[in-house]
Amino acid sequence: MKLEIMPVPGIGHVTEGDDLAALIATAAPWLRDGDVLVVTSKIVSKAEGRLVDVPADGPDRQAARDEILASETVRVVATRGTTRIVQTRHGFVMASAGIDASNVDKTRLVLLPEDPDASARALRADLRDRYGVEVAVIISDTMGRPWRNGLTDVALGVAGMDAIRDHRGEVDPYGNELVLTQMAVADELAAAGELIKGKCDQMPVAVIRGYLTAPLPEDGAGARVLVRDASMDLFALGTAEARAAGLAAAATLADGPGDTAPDSAEVDRAIAAVAGVVTPGTVFTQVTDSDVRNGLVATVAGWPAEATALVLCSPPTPVGPVQLVRFGADVQRLRTALAAQGIPSQLLPPPAHTTAAAALAL
Repeated sequence: MKLEIMPVPGIGHVTEGDDLAALIATAAPWLRDGDVLVVTSKIVSKAEGRLVDVPADGPDRQAARDEILASETVRVVATRGTTRIVQTRHGFVMASAGIDASNVDKTRLVLLPEDPDASARALRADLRDRYGVEVAVIISDTMGRPWRNGLTDVALGVAGMDAIRDHRGEVDPYGNELVLTQMAVADELAAAGELIKGKCDQMPVAVIRGYLTAPLPEDGAGARVLVRDASMDLFALGTAEARAAGLAAAATLADGPGDTAPDSAEVDRAIAAVAGVVTPGTVFTQVTDSDVRNGLVATVAGWPAEATALVLCSPPTPVGPVQLVRFGADVQRLRTALAAQGIPSQLLPPPAHTTAAAALAL
């Protein structure tokens, strides 16, 4: 494969209502079928009127920007100082919802296109219907990446090509079947276009030639396929936010055992996790022998029938009011550590004929 990445100079300043297809076709009369057009989202937003007025400076500007950011946000992922990583209604997770103050008058902010896939489809249709050229279109914007320094362009909207190249089911040269490999080719092409577009060169459009033999006859599924489903997102929150959510969950633990037997090793790990912070003399004992456990359980009224495991909780001696308060806090620490292992628990009176002051049904 031979790839060419070509700039499209001469687009000029784009304002609301401008005809992007005409601007691009005039600046690049050499476009041909099979080209991939990479268009910076900012000029799409400007042409579509996705701009808002704000004060030029001062606290009023920040207040206005914060209000706009809130309106463009469906979920806050992380906050560090004035930086906000959020999820937009498009599904994109990015800093400040993609709101941009560069390459625009100081009294205005540029928002992301309302529907980048629709914008890509419309531009593609205009170029085809009015100028007779069959291209694929990528609407691109700049994002940071988890665990990596630096920025790169990614695809927000796609038309005329698949955003993902799916290799699953293929066999590599060593005979191994590929089961996970899905390449985000639209993002790769967006980043390639950025190599010649730059941020200060006023070159908002690039053409990549040689990747496609021909565009799809239809527009395709668009860039929405690049947005990871929430059920598959292992990093839905920032570290501090996830920690805060965990602490809040620990404060409101449900009181009830699980319906399946926990792994005894996981219970031991939970006990070990709190061993260094509980009151000296507090002892937690997992009862692993089922006959012993059943014998002890038989002496406790109201034992939940679905409980499958038992931990005896013994306070330090001698026992006084202060020690009992500390003991209660220690038991809650263990319940939290168990919950972190995915093990629910229920606080119960202790079985008879034990030194325990409480028991946890798991």
